[in-house]
Amino acid sequence: MCPLAQVSRAGYYRFFQEKAPEEEAMEVRAAVQQIVLQHRRRYGYRRVTAELRRRGMMVNHKRVARIMHEDNLLALRRKAFVATTQSGHQLKVYLNLARRMERSAPDQLWVADITYIRLSSEFVYWAVIVDGFSRRVVGWALERTLQTRLTLVALELAIAQRQPRPGLVHHSDQGIQYASAEYVAVLEGHRMTPSMSRPANPYDNAMCESFMKTLQQEEVYCNQYRDLEDLRLHITEFIDQYYNRCRLHSALGYRSPAEFEAAIQAGSVAPEPAPTATVTVSFQGIRRSIDPMAKAKGGGAGGGLTEAKAGGREDPLAHRLDESPADYSSASCSPAALASASSADVDPLTKA
Repeated sequence: MCPLAQVSRAGYYRFFQEKAPEEEAMEVRAAVQQIVLQHRRRYGYRRVTAELRRRGMMVNHKRVARIMHEDNLLALRRKAFVATTQSGHQLKVYLNLARRMERSAPDQLWVADITYIRLSSEFVYWAVIVDGFSRRVVGWALERTLQTRLTLVALELAIAQRQPRPGLVHHSDQGIQYASAEYVAVLEGHRMTPSMSRPANPYDNAMCESFMKTLQQEEVYCNQYRDLEDLRLHITEFIDQYYNRCRLHSALGYRSPAEFEAAIQAGSVAPEPAPTATVTVSFQGIRRSIDPMAKAKGGGAGGGLTEAKAGGREDPLAHRLDESPADYSSASCSPAALASASSADVDPLTKA
């Protein structure tokens, strides 16, 4: 109505507040309470403010925070456990491609990680794979063991659901589950390029770490579960029905991952890129392209890696993709991971 009446929204709300301040305050408070309870007290004041603006209510975030504080509706939070990792195995470690990768569409970069969840009588382990562009959870698995099958189930679920094209970069830490010969064989079988973080550096895996924090603070720490199956049902509901479809993500312009992917496909956010099998990674003054089809042409297990120089000539790099630089001497993995990993996970040819 504001464009038809040729008045600003701010002017309308000032007029409304002056004429009916109590009604306006009750309307805002009721909307805040509805949003908070609809999202089971997972939203903080920033996301509540964003949701109010999506509904056409121009409300200041400070006012929303004050209302939530007065009504005891602030998001539930608990302090997470602090865990340390240690280097251990002698398996092959791959270069970090995700740090400088240029992403323009879903299913170009997948980020994977493992965490633990504490139940009343046991610890269980949870593996997840997140799309690095849309922040959508594409695969996950929940088990009582840290063996390689935990990560393999999550990877196979992601592949079955998304059917990615060749050239996808799979990024993880240097844990033994992701470096095992069995896991790398699945990646190479689907023409994916492995990528691993630097030792003891969580920033390279920040997207997956951020989602795990969201899961723990908005779901795990707010509930008590009877057993593993009860936890599995709650996590399934949280990911499939809430996080991927409804929860507003600040990195996506306060859209849900499903809404963001739909906007990409419709072309309302950015033009949809043409299908390609080449991944581009930018370094200082250099653009390197990874061709996953090079393996079929004799380019090696890591695919073809070429370097475009200033003169436009492309030369092969001095080292292959699967060779480790000096600072990739070891992989981070907790003692529990090393103790629980099966002997089949370690390639006997790579033992010291």
